[in-house]
Amino acid sequence: MLRYIACIYVSAIMSCKTVQGKRRAPILVHLILHFIALVAGIFGVYMAFRYHHEESMPDMYTLHSWLGLSTICLFGLQWLFAFFSFWYPGVKKPRRRRLMPWYWFAGMVIFLMAILTAETGLVQRSIYLRRQEELIVNFTGLLILLFATAVGLSVIHPTYLPLKSGSDPVISFPELIIGLADVVLTSNDS
Repeated sequence: MLRYIACIYVSAIMSCKTVQGKRRAPILVHLILHFIALVAGIFGVYMAFRYHHEESMPDMYTLHSWLGLSTICLFGLQWLFAFFSFWYPGVKKPRRRRLMPWYWFAGMVIFLMAILTAETGLVQRSIYLRRQEELIVNFTGLLILLFATAVGLSVIHPTYLPLKSGSDPVISFPELIIGLADVVLTSNDS
């Protein structure tokens, strides 16, 4: 289940850069994919609680549990914030432009929390494994870390930022976030 949620979540993250169309089309795709990932995540949390209840295991006793529940709750709050700030009824453009860097920052923090939750889940399960299975779990953990690094790099990479004439091609992180917000909010403004 985790791999499906991760694929949907990363597709939603990347949709603002990859989906072509009018200004609202990428935002709508982003919103819908995040909603699907949120529903799948809530279902996953429900199934974990159900499994613990059936096996008479205590709930919320590991770091993995606390991180997972915190991630889903923050993800749901961010989805509601995005829906009411960027989609319906919408906030005026100058305010959206000021909110966008914070929205992206929160999204990356939640994504990294999801990665950390996956890593702690692997560690939690590896306690009961044999030597060869532990190697597979360790390799999977490294792949998850590389995956998160690649997604983070692709999100903050300035590929889609138009350079101002005479400006230095090396830009600071705040300039990058503000520039990306400008591109998303003003692209295809027809």
